[in-house]
Amino acid sequence: MNSDDDVDLLFRAPRSTPESRAGRPPRYRTEQRPGMVIEWDVAVPVGAAGELIYVDVYRPDTDVPAAPLISWSPYGKHNPAPIGVIYPDAGVLPEHTGELTTFEAPDPEYWVPHGYALVIADIPGTWYGEGRATYCSPQEAQAFADLIEWAGTQPWSAGKVGLSGVSYLTVSQWRVAELNPPHLAAINPWEGWSDTYREVARHGGIPETSFWPYIQERWGASATEIEDLEAETAAHPFYDAFWQSKSARLEEILVPAFVVASWSDQGLHTRGTLEGFRRMSSPQKWLDVHGRKKWAYYYEPEQVERQRAFFDHFLLGRDTGIEDWPRVRVEVRDSYYAGEHRTATEWPLEDVEYRKLHLRAGDGSLGWSPVDEEESVAYDGLGSGLHPRRATFEIAFPEAVELVGHITASLHMSTSDGSDMDVFVALFKLDAEGRPVGFPYFAQFEDGPVAVGWQRASHRELDEERSTEYLPVLAHQRELPVQPDEVVRLDIEVWPSGTRFEAGERLLLVVQGSDVMRYPKPLTYARHEDTVNRGTHRVHTGGRYESHLLVPVVSPTGRTTG
Repeated sequence: MNSDDDVDLLFRAPRSTPESRAGRPPRYRTEQRPGMVIEWDVAVPVGAAGELIYVDVYRPDTDVPAAPLISWSPYGKHNPAPIGVIYPDAGVLPEHTGELTTFEAPDPEYWVPHGYALVIADIPGTWYGEGRATYCSPQEAQAFADLIEWAGTQPWSAGKVGLSGVSYLTVSQWRVAELNPPHLAAINPWEGWSDTYREVARHGGIPETSFWPYIQERWGASATEIEDLEAETAAHPFYDAFWQSKSARLEEILVPAFVVASWSDQGLHTRGTLEGFRRMSSPQKWLDVHGRKKWAYYYEPEQVERQRAFFDHFLLGRDTGIEDWPRVRVEVRDSYYAGEHRTATEWPLEDVEYRKLHLRAGDGSLGWSPVDEEESVAYDGLGSGLHPRRATFEIAFPEAVELVGHITASLHMSTSDGSDMDVFVALFKLDAEGRPVGFPYFAQFEDGPVAVGWQRASHRELDEERSTEYLPVLAHQRELPVQPDEVVRLDIEVWPSGTRFEAGERLLLVVQGSDVMRYPKPLTYARHEDTVNRGTHRVHTGGRYESHLLVPVVSPTGRTTG
């Protein structure tokens, strides 16, 4: 039992040791480089027990105090890992990172000459850190807060601490920022989930079977013990106190924040990053949403300069003009790496009208007008058999339209067999000739959809307090079985996106019983291979079965280019 939060945690021996992953036992030493001092393996006590973690510090070779910028990582501070080598299709150009850049963290060769001290930390219990490793947990957040206070009070420190990094290096930012440690002055969450259950492990109630198991091994190099996330995930199929302990208390975050999300990280970080911005209480917060590959965007020189303008203002007290930044800037995509930026004052955008696109099963169409006639279309729940493997619905827009924000697919569904069903939806853009228009997807792929969503029918019960007009939030408290041929309504959250359709271009909705996007193994992305499907699925439309897409249409008067 954990005395801090009354949540039982399970632990196991690591499957990989630091040595097996090119780790080196910690040995404090210093190194001089032009304009830079590097302190390797600095031991820092954290947590109630004062257990030691190890950090590397890159700081200017000067007597002028530097602004600490911390990256809190499970991937190994000792091993610079060029993303372009590990993930060659990620779009990170070699010239955009240096030889000291660690995985998903800032480049010391850029930041140190600008007056920053980069602190790259191995999280407790990983690599050679003392204690047992926990992930996305209150204990880990408290240890991170201790490191922030350490960095803010060192002789070389200017006192105000910032946080930077992508993915897990952002997940940890949400958690520590909710504690509001005194020396924390600014955070830059860049693509990171904030609710581990609803966004990664069991989004829509369906177990994730590719990324979640894979990433546990990536985090798991340890000389002690690590949290057994595999066993815990199996032991907690519903959203309970355990999963609540791995969800950020976003409303408690007060620190200034520059939040960066993307439309492209569907199935991983998109939802949680946008929820982080929407729900955090920081009076000074900015949001940038792009349609590019996440790692490439983080290291682009123009974006690094934006990061520095933010940190220069809040850590070094410089006037960089960020008070004139639009509070919200989103890219509205036309095609791959092509689009325009729109500005707004809030997220979701204030100039959005939520409208229904009604499904018609008889001709596979989508339309703005309600459908009176009741019809249905069938597909095979397992993607094989007498029926097609999917149902499709399409609209050609008679005039240009921009869809920017959350979409809900409210579908009336039935299954011929079994007591449950997994339903997957995807939205695609087609050009006027009906050819698919691909977008960046899951950081590596270039033929992605506009947006995706999925839901297990037995998890269809909504959390009425948290759900909004545009965002259905599932309760995940119990199973509601489905009887054969019983028609049930599923309000499927389609992850946020921003796309422009010219007159004549089309929106295609795909509904099927398995992941719509399929890539060969071992490529890692959101997969869901633990299916409950049996028999034939039907989508019911019209009359009593008002199946529709609720879409966010941007008002023409609200389209401000930024």
